[in-house]
Amino acid sequence: MPTVKQLRELRAMLAERHQALREQIHQELLSSDEEHYIDLAGQVHDLEEESVADLLIDLGLAVIDMHINEIRDVEAALGRIDMGAFGVCIDCDDAIEVARLRAYPTAKRCLPCQENYERNHAGNETPSL
Repeated sequence: MPTVKQLRELRAMLAERHQALREQIHQELLSSDEEHYIDLAGQVHDLEEESVADLLIDLGLAVIDMHINEIRDVEAALGRIDMGAFGVCIDCDDAIEVARLRAYPTAKRCLPCQENYERNHAGNETPSL
């Protein structure tokens, strides 16, 4: 379990990341506003170029979605700090190593449980037509 001093440090890291993500989302939204799409679409001359324009817009939205999901993780970690549950694995209730929390402050699982989770849950879907 992190000490009080380590918790303050980790809370500060999380708060800083939260602010940075909010700023990144703000910048992404400004750069992908409707006028940008209209300018891009105005330069489209055929279906292939239209496809590329649509892809660029979709990529911008995917980045925003990724940032929003990370904000949720950061807010959940801050909530765990407030509730006294930060640094405790959600699967085995063991302490999460402080080094892991420093590297990945939103970690919900200890490393062995995370590895197990990824083995059993990540990429198990089989592509189908």
